[in-house]
Amino acid sequence: MARHHLDPTPATTIDAFSRDTAPVLTVDAGDTVVAGSLDAHGFLERQRTPGEARPRMFDPSRGHCLTGPIAVRGAEPGTVLAVRLDALRPGEWGWTTAAAKDNWLTRELGVAGGPRGQLLWELDGAKGTNTLGHTVALAPFLGVIGLPPAEPGDHSTIPPRAEGGGNLDCRELVAGSTLFLPVTVPGANLHVGDGHAAQGDGEVGGTAIECPMTTELTLDVVTGRPVPGIHAETPAGRITFGFSADLN
Repeated sequence: MARHHLDPTPATTIDAFSRDTAPVLTVDAGDTVVAGSLDAHGFLERQRTPGEARPRMFDPSRGHCLTGPIAVRGAEPGTVLAVRLDALRPGEWGWTTAAAKDNWLTRELGVAGGPRGQLLWELDGAKGTNTLGHTVALAPFLGVIGLPPAEPGDHSTIPPRAEGGGNLDCRELVAGSTLFLPVTVPGANLHVGDGHAAQGDGEVGGTAIECPMTTELTLDVVTGRPVPGIHAETPAGRITFGFSADLN
C-alpha cells in the first residue's frame, strides 16, 4: 500500500463542500495519507496576541479551511469510506474564543453581548500538553472529516450531515479510531481539517482549542455496513451519530 503526503497550500485547500471540486490527490483503497491542515480560520501565521488578525488562506472565508478533496478509487455511492485515524499531531499553537455568538446558549449564560473571551495556547505534542498559565492534557482530533453532498453547488462546512459527515466535532475520534462515512459522490472526495488540540463534549464555550494538525489516516472502501449511517469505532467504544438543527 502506498503512502502519500499532502500539505495545506492554496492548491490543496478549500472552504466549502462541492461535488464539483476536483480532487487534489487520488489514492487506492488501503493507502495512507499524511495530511496537513491549517486551523479552522486558515491562519497562515500564528497569532502573537489573543484575537490578533493575521493573514488567512481565505479572506473572507465561507467556512472552515479544509485540506482536500482526496479521492479514493473504487469508492462509489452505495459503499462506505472507512477513515482510520492512525496518528494526529497538533501544531505548536492554538486559540480559543468564547462568547463570540449571540445564540440560545450564550444568552442563557449571560454573555451574548460580549466581551469576547480570547486565549492563546502553547502546544507541546511530544508532552501532550497545552500551556496557558496552567497545563491541560492534549486529546487531539479533527472537527471536520467529511464528503461533499450529492446535490450540486457549494455547501457550508458548518453543519454536519447525516450522509457524508463533515463538522462532527466528536472528541472521541482520536488516534486509533475508524470513522465510517456512506459515500455520497464517486471517489468519495474526502475533506479534513478543523484541528482541535482539546475539547469538551461539544464546543460549548464557543470553540475548542483550535490548531493546525498533521493527520496520518488510512482510507479503505467497505460494502457491508455494521449499522446504517455514520458510525465510528473508537478507543472509547462504538459510536453512532444523529443530527438535527436543534438537539434541544
